[in-house]
Amino acid sequence: MDYIDLHKEYKANSLFGRYITLKDIEPLLSKFQTEVIGRSVLGKPIYKYEIGTGKIRILMWSQMHGNESTTTKALFDFFNIIHSQEALGVKLLQEFTFCFLPMVNPDGAELYTRENANKVDLNRDSVDLSQPESQLLRKTFDDFKPDFCYNLHDQRTIFGAGNEGNVATVSFLAPAFNESREINEVRAKAMNVIVAMNNELQNHIPNQVGRFDDGFNINCIGDRFTSLNVPTILFEAGHYQEDYYREYTRKMIFIALISGLKHIYENDVVDNEIAKYLSISQNNIVFYDFLYKNIKINYDGKEIITNFAAQYKEELIDGKIQLNAYIAEIGELKGKFGHIMYNAHKMLYSDNEENIPKLNQKVNFYLGNSIKFVNGLKK
Repeated sequence: MDYIDLHKEYKANSLFGRYITLKDIEPLLSKFQTEVIGRSVLGKPIYKYEIGTGKIRILMWSQMHGNESTTTKALFDFFNIIHSQEALGVKLLQEFTFCFLPMVNPDGAELYTRENANKVDLNRDSVDLSQPESQLLRKTFDDFKPDFCYNLHDQRTIFGAGNEGNVATVSFLAPAFNESREINEVRAKAMNVIVAMNNELQNHIPNQVGRFDDGFNINCIGDRFTSLNVPTILFEAGHYQEDYYREYTRKMIFIALISGLKHIYENDVVDNEIAKYLSISQNNIVFYDFLYKNIKINYDGKEIITNFAAQYKEELIDGKIQLNAYIAEIGELKGKFGHIMYNAHKMLYSDNEENIPKLNQKVNFYLGNSIKFVNGLKK
């Protein structure tokens, strides 16, 4: 199966970039038989979409964190294939009954924040259920009685797959169900599906699939649902080279969704793939968006050579997401990598302030007499 061509044919082209809100997805949802199951803190509708006749029940939800939209885009790409006459789409609807909550946190999506309008992280509210959005997700879980849960998120650009400078474009986790992080049949089922998805993704993003740490927190929705004996898979859509709009990553999530579901209906998912799961590289914080090496600065009357790193902040300004670069670390930066790296070869740093890089300073500076950097990038 040519997954790349498949995605090109069924991509929901009206969804693009990082800022995806309810007004972007409602025109697409209007084509389907959806149900408003409740309202957010600010009164926005939360939609549920059920489809399929199969015996295997799959619950998927996205944008529990409002500023994590890549998987939402991939979900709508997936909707297009299951509504097509494509043989694969027909087969998926025969094998599965799907329940989707495509945007759990519409207030956070509008504000482009991780939290909901009450500034609560919904992914830390699975026990207290203090928020209407958390309550609706839990009620959907209880009513639908899924065989698998897919918890769809984005991760920051700081993560690498391992420590060797490979970016974590997609990461997974089969969450723990107890403090000891034991592996029971429930977790093993989730691990087996992750192994199948990783096997396919290695054909497209070799060495760029990561595995999240499985430290237990019952307040996290994945840990909670796993503790309730439902295999749950955390998806984390990350960075791909020069893909700050996360359009290539979106394609990888689409591929992961289909390849994992194909594995579920084609194979006995109780087979033991634990060792293969544990061999997936651990997610580690090793990246910055920018890394500048061998920078000469004048410090206390002495010339020294140093390095500094910068990180984009995603800032919502006038209804658009702007990536603004700020200095995040200064020093040796051992074991750190940059998505964009620049070797200054001991050229002298200067800026329009004190001619010394400082933490949280915007990344606008000069090297020598002629090289100018604006918002992190060489001009």
